[in-house]
Amino acid sequence: MSTDSTPAVSAAPATEATYVVAGMSCDHCRVAVAQEVGGVAGVDSVEVDLGMGRVRVSGAGFDDAAILEAIGEAGYEGARS
Repeated sequence: MSTDSTPAVSAAPATEATYVVAGMSCDHCRVAVAQEVGGVAGVDSVEVDLGMGRVRVSGAGFDDAAILEAIGEAGYEGARS
């Protein structure tokens, strides 16, 4: 009989959040926001909708303040919707 001695890893639950971001109007805007937000710890994916001015973030354990700071680093103001 074998036993697995690998400790269980407790992962943060998957989370999805949407942010309203004003002023995005072109592909450069989309790429800038996606790159900044995608670099936040815990973020797995970023979807930017220019037409709706929204950014959807999926991941596990990311921090709202860090997402909003990343949006600011890209040159925009954001708010969780």
